[in-house]
Amino acid sequence: MSQPQGPRRILSGVQPSGKLHLGNYFGAVKQHIALQDEGVCFYFIADYHALTTIRDPQVLRENTFDVALDYLALGLDPNKAIFFRQSDVPEVTELAWILGTVTNMGLLERAVSYKEKVEKGIDASVGLFTYPVLMAADILIYRSHIVPVGKDQVQHIEMTQDMAGKFNRAYGDIFPIPTYRLDKESKVPGTDGQKMSKSYGNTIEIFAEGKALKKVVMSIVTDSSSVADPKDPSKCNVFALYSLFATDEEREGLAARYRAGGIGYGEAKAALLAKIDATFGPARERRKQLAARPDDVEDILRAGARRARAEAQQTMEVVRKAVGMKPRSVA
Repeated sequence: MSQPQGPRRILSGVQPSGKLHLGNYFGAVKQHIALQDEGVCFYFIADYHALTTIRDPQVLRENTFDVALDYLALGLDPNKAIFFRQSDVPEVTELAWILGTVTNMGLLERAVSYKEKVEKGIDASVGLFTYPVLMAADILIYRSHIVPVGKDQVQHIEMTQDMAGKFNRAYGDIFPIPTYRLDKESKVPGTDGQKMSKSYGNTIEIFAEGKALKKVVMSIVTDSSSVADPKDPSKCNVFALYSLFATDEEREGLAARYRAGGIGYGEAKAALLAKIDATFGPARERRKQLAARPDDVEDILRAGARRARAEAQQTMEVVRKAVGMKPRSVA
C-alpha cells in the first residue's frame, strides 16, 4: 500500500482566491502543466481550504470556476492529469480527522504560515490553525510521492512527513513519505517593484487584455531617466518582466539598448505588452470558448473527481482497517 506500483504520483492544489496573475503563472502554473508528462498528476482546486478566508458563497463558486477555466485554457490536459474540486472527495476530511488524532499541538503551533496570516488580519479560526492537517490529508490520501510547492509551503510538507511517519509508526506502513519539489524560483516583480501579489494590489492578470491590460502595463513604476539616458536593465521592473517571456537573444538585445540609451520606458513597456499578448493570446481564446460551455467544464471536474475519489476510497479502506474501524456500510 505504501509503495504503489507504476509511475510516481505528483500532487498540487490551488486555492480559488482570485484572478491568476503572472506571478502565479511563472511561479507555479507553468511548472504544473509541464509535470503532466512526468508522472500521474493530481491537481485540485482547494475550495475546502478557501473557506478559511472566503465567506461569500457566490464568490467561492465563481472563483472555483475561474481557476478551472484558467488551468484548462493554459494547457492542463484532463486526459493526462486528474483535475478536480477538493470538496468532491469528502474522504479527505475523514482522513484529516484521523491524522489530527496523531498530530501534536506543538507541531501546528510552530506553523509560520498560520502566524503570518493572523498578523495580516485573517481570523484565527480552528480551520486556519489545522490547515496543515487538511493539507497533509490532501497529499497522503492519493499516496503522493512529490508535491511541487513554493518556499513558503515547505514547512507544511515537512509537517506532512511528520504526520505520515507518526501514523505509520502507530498503525503500520500505510503512507509513503512524500517529498517536496520547489517550484522554479521566478522573480516576478509587480507593477510597483515588490513581489507580485494580490495582497499588494500590484498584479498583472494572465487573462487581462485590451485597454485594461495596457493600462496596467503602462502603470509599471520606473525611474525618471529620459529616453536618451543609458539605463541599467538589472534595476528595471519592465525589463525583469520582459525577460520572463523573451529568448536569450531578445533579452540581450533589449539589455544592450538599455545600456546604450535611446530607448524610453514607454517603448519597453510596449515590447512587454506585445510579449504578454503573444504568449497568452491563444489561451485567452480557449478560455472564452470554455467559459461558453460551463457544462463541459463541470463534466471535466466531475470526471476527475470520480478518478480521485476512487483512489481516496481505496486508501481509506486500508486506513479504517488499520485504526480498527469496520469498512463503510454505505457509500
